[in-house]
Amino acid sequence: MLRQLALGWLAFILCPLLLVAANYQLEELAATVRSFYGEKAELRVRAWRQLIADSGQLSETDKLSSVNDFFNQLQFVDDIEVWGQKDYWATPVEFLGAAAGDCDDFSIAKYFSLIELGVSDDKMRLVYVKSLTYNQFHMVVAYYPTPSSVPILLDNINPTILPATQREDLVPIYSFNGQHLWLMKEKGRGQLAGKASRLKLWTDLQQRWRLNKLKKPVKSFDV
Repeated sequence: MLRQLALGWLAFILCPLLLVAANYQLEELAATVRSFYGEKAELRVRAWRQLIADSGQLSETDKLSSVNDFFNQLQFVDDIEVWGQKDYWATPVEFLGAAAGDCDDFSIAKYFSLIELGVSDDKMRLVYVKSLTYNQFHMVVAYYPTPSSVPILLDNINPTILPATQREDLVPIYSFNGQHLWLMKEKGRGQLAGKASRLKLWTDLQQRWRLNKLKKPVKSFDV
């Protein structure tokens, strides 16, 4: 009983301190984004951090919906127009800073946000697909409620979250998460093909994310 009371008081004392620490980190991030990308970008980043704060206690299904809806507000623009490169995988902060990106940027921002909200990496994949509608390569986030489930897909082309079996417009090619890479032979889990570190763009992205490195877009697409 005494131990429980002591722990309770410790939590009561530490809670405000933790809130102050989190607030400081947010203010530091906001100041960096404002100086690097401008005031509108700061507002977008603050809205993203508020989404994370507000969604922590939601069910996983509701977390998927809130994150999917939030990032699908941004504009789809090819990398060459935003970053001046044919293929660039932006971090969530860079994506919000530019206010635009391609399918990779939408999917990566959703993936990292869901990881932060406590959705297990084992339940998610970033899936590289062929869009039959647009006859081009595309990326989506796949979520597996159970290991044997048909995944449901978070997409910026079709904002409705649907099972993979209902997305006949997409042909899976390969998928990956924080650790592994799979070759996709069906709308399921596919065949393990090694470590995700084989993907150079993914490795570079993770390193920039860890070091908080930012890149300026060649053009801003503020909404």
